[in-house]
Amino acid sequence: MIFQKRLKELRNAKGTSQIAIAAALGITDRGYRKYEAGDSEPTLSVIIALADYFDVSLDYLCGRSDDPARH
Repeated sequence: MIFQKRLKELRNAKGTSQIAIAAALGITDRGYRKYEAGDSEPTLSVIIALADYFDVSLDYLCGRSDDPARH
């Protein structure tokens, strides 16, 4: 649940669309929407790409830390 919440928060903070993120990651916009809605789980490679895209740590994105900084 926290993963989906963080995805949405990060997307809104960046001021970008689901379509733009999907295009940047090379995935379908439908696929990204499913990740954000919690209807599907991304692969590890997609999770890493999302963390890189938003410039946050994997621990933050996955809810293991409240500190978004990459170490």
